[in-house]
Amino acid sequence: MFYDVGLDDGATQADEDPSASAGTTEWVAAFLAFAAYQTFFAAIASLFVWWEPVSGGSGIPEIKCFLNGIDLPRVVRVKTLLCKVVGVTFSVAAGLPVGKEGPMVHSGAVVAAGISQGKTRFWGVDTSFSKFSDFRNDREKRDFVACGAAAGVCSAFGAPIGGVLFSLEEGASYWSTKLTWRAFFCAMTTLATLFWVRNMDTLWLFSFGEFNILSGESSNFSIWELGLFVIVGCLGGLIGAVFNAANEHLTIWRMKRINHSKFRRFLEVIVVSLIVSVVSFLMPLLWGHCTKIPKDMQEWTNQEKNLIEELIPFGCTPGKEYNEVASLIFTEADTAIKQLFHFREAGADDSSTFSSGALFLFFVPYILTATLTYGIAVPSGLFVPSLLSGAAFGRLFGHLLHKLDHTNGTFADSGTYALMGAAAVLGGMARMTISLTVILLEATGDMQYVLPLMLTLMAARFTGNVFNEGLYDIHIKLKKIPFLEPDVPPIAERNEIVAGQVMSTQVKCLRPVERAGVVYDLLRSCGHGSFPIVDTASGGTLYGTASRYMLCTLLQRRAFGSPDVLEDYDGPQQHLGPRRLSPLVQWDTIERAYPRYPKLSDVDMREGDRNCWLDLRPYANTAPYTVNETASIQRTYRLFRTLGLRFLCVVNHNNQVVGIITRKDLLPEALTDSLLRGRLSHEEADEDGRGML
Repeated sequence: MFYDVGLDDGATQADEDPSASAGTTEWVAAFLAFAAYQTFFAAIASLFVWWEPVSGGSGIPEIKCFLNGIDLPRVVRVKTLLCKVVGVTFSVAAGLPVGKEGPMVHSGAVVAAGISQGKTRFWGVDTSFSKFSDFRNDREKRDFVACGAAAGVCSAFGAPIGGVLFSLEEGASYWSTKLTWRAFFCAMTTLATLFWVRNMDTLWLFSFGEFNILSGESSNFSIWELGLFVIVGCLGGLIGAVFNAANEHLTIWRMKRINHSKFRRFLEVIVVSLIVSVVSFLMPLLWGHCTKIPKDMQEWTNQEKNLIEELIPFGCTPGKEYNEVASLIFTEADTAIKQLFHFREAGADDSSTFSSGALFLFFVPYILTATLTYGIAVPSGLFVPSLLSGAAFGRLFGHLLHKLDHTNGTFADSGTYALMGAAAVLGGMARMTISLTVILLEATGDMQYVLPLMLTLMAARFTGNVFNEGLYDIHIKLKKIPFLEPDVPPIAERNEIVAGQVMSTQVKCLRPVERAGVVYDLLRSCGHGSFPIVDTASGGTLYGTASRYMLCTLLQRRAFGSPDVLEDYDGPQQHLGPRRLSPLVQWDTIERAYPRYPKLSDVDMREGDRNCWLDLRPYANTAPYTVNETASIQRTYRLFRTLGLRFLCVVNHNNQVVGIITRKDLLPEALTDSLLRGRLSHEEADEDGRGML
């Protein structure tokens, strides 16, 4: 390996001087080879994002938006899955401070979405003849994606219950009892599959190792240390908030200067990879201290003895010494985390552990490079970088406590503080509590850490929320995705706002029977997903709604009748009879194309067809969700989000359509604008009234 550069047995500094130039050449050659391989792998990972841009990042923000009811293009396509899985393999191989657990959540969601559809254009598979056709709708697809996210967490951490709770806490916006047992069954199946295809030593993609009680007592910590764990949680929340703020500003800069060009994004990956290579190679050189490998390991567990073999002799005597910083940088991330969790303290000379200086020299550059890396054009996750940097911080905290105590054993072992630090930094970054507690408990397999983890994560969440939001929520807002939070925006709680104030009054309506040319022109003039159908014969009352994909399908199949089947329907008092005025297209035929319905560009509208009649009555949703214009915005918001709606018709007391509300109208910014417009209109009305007096 490039980092396996050490001294021969018995060599001294004096022996090195005559061959200093040769040694320097060896170091330079090792660095160039190391940087070349890392940059090459990073470039390959970036090429997959070039091919499919949606595969970049962790994918968790996109899955959250999808489960919130937002139809993001290509998020759950097979092409995205291929680029995500292969790309993250090269990202991790490139030595970048990224993890593969976040992309596993996205990958599991894509697999679940594909299973729910039973077909894929990428592989040319279609099982429309089977039971899969019953799952081809937005609601079932969303449930399957939530189950896939749970399966991804389970396969990454070996935490089936944690995966279900992660899907509940961070993923699904709409939860039900049926979805609970579906997600549980999916996680159970994932775990059983892992047991079947892999051996127990390498069962999970990521492992915390085996936790043991070291003191011979009931736990590895004292009750009074819970207060110290809360302090660790607060510091971890602060670190997470700083991380989120720095990455937010960096992402804003990228969106202005880099993200608009694929070539610039690719070039950025090369530059960042070179920076990471330089930092990774330079830090162990700056440390320049060799620590002797402990010999007296009679009381050590087999796990600790195996971890000793993973120590890196970077510039030290192989088999006798190791470089503490290099052992954290050049090993696999899960191995480094195990070392921080399980290496025990052995006295004031730190002969068998990581010293304070080494932990600090690793922690600061690593979390800075992780901040720089997240957001570049490679598939990447943040679970492992947060856990690893947090473990280094927590072990540093515990190590300093032992120094203050002169290693008298008053405090818990540094590995326990490393676990709390890992939880604190990850919780401070993602602001997860319930699911992360269970994931960490299932990963450690030790129930003694239940209360410490709960306190640490709650402290990290509260501290981080003082400064900003979680990183996933920040990136959702930066992408200007209309994500609806679980709670009503504060401005709606503080002010009396009604639906009539926030609705859009420019409503595009259709009649129950409409000319094909009118429908075609309406679809060309706007990109709305649904249109209200109003009955002009009854004063414009709401008859139902028609979706865009249904209208395009009817036009493509030329499901309209002759212009002669109806006389003078343009009059306001014309009443329609019960007979059908255009050919009927079976509903199964329309839904068979899901989710790739015909587009308007697929419609061949001839001049002679424009006056033909299109009877929308058999296809209209005659019982759409509506809200009265005087309804409070709190009720409107909860109805919209709970039911997963994409639009909401606003009617008056006569059931006449007066407006439309979309999810963008319910965002805090839109509510603020509506409130300001209402106040300005009231002020103008007051001025007009005073002028008349």
